[in-house]
Amino acid sequence: MLRGFFILLSKVPWAQRVITRWGVARRAARRFVAGDTIADALQAALALNQAGMQVSLDPLGENTTHAEGAEAAAQEILTLLDSLHAHELRANVSIKLSQLGLALDENLCRQLLGKILARAGERGVFIRIDMEDASLTERTLEMFHWARQQSEGVGVVIQAYLYRSEADLMRLREVQGKVRLCKGAYREGADVAFPQKSAVNRKLLSADGRTPPLAAVATHDPARIAFAEAEMARQGLPKGSVEFQMLYGIRRDLQETLVRQGHAVRVYVPYGTHWYPYFMRRLAERPENVRFFLSNLFRK
Repeated sequence: MLRGFFILLSKVPWAQRVITRWGVARRAARRFVAGDTIADALQAALALNQAGMQVSLDPLGENTTHAEGAEAAAQEILTLLDSLHAHELRANVSIKLSQLGLALDENLCRQLLGKILARAGERGVFIRIDMEDASLTERTLEMFHWARQQSEGVGVVIQAYLYRSEADLMRLREVQGKVRLCKGAYREGADVAFPQKSAVNRKLLSADGRTPPLAAVATHDPARIAFAEAEMARQGLPKGSVEFQMLYGIRRDLQETLVRQGHAVRVYVPYGTHWYPYFMRRLAERPENVRFFLSNLFRK
């Protein structure tokens, strides 16, 4: 019930207007969001690199409603790619296609994505296409398969709680698509997604040892990590063949432990002023995140 409440709040305009005015909300969000600017993101990425972790930077924003907003988002991403190249950070970039106008104008989205892929190729930066709610899954995958024809330096996210994900994974294997497999953070109906967490334990592993790896397992759940480690051992895969991916501000202790054990770890670092929907989804995922937020209500 609590998860559904915060997911609902993430989509309600009046709630966003009210909550984003609260200083306490902005302070709490800074646990999960590196800051407002590219400079903030680069600083966080540098610290994580120095701690032995890779980074995926995410310029926050989604569901753009006009072409100018999509073009501005694309320009932000192009600038970020130039900055990563200049600072020689071990980082890639995650993008949401609705930020580039996927739900508004697919031709515009394809044009902007093409520019991003071209610049990323010039700068040697990998692009990860994030997955959004189930209404955009098919269009996102169609756009990814088009992008894969343009560049090998692009991957996609699959949400394991969707019924369709197993078939999607098989299709992606055919094109050697680099996959980040996560549980899924959106509220979906029982007609499209498994309603119980216990049903979401699929994994995709590959023995080819690519860099970045073909498979990236996005989870903070020790049980799922243990399952992945056991499967890697069963298949005889080296530790670097699968990358564990986690969110900025969540389970840093677990991130550091995996690095000490010799695993590849990448931290997803969001930044930007459009932090509200992302913050609400983080509160929805874990009760301890809600406790963290509530504790900040009493701090000055």
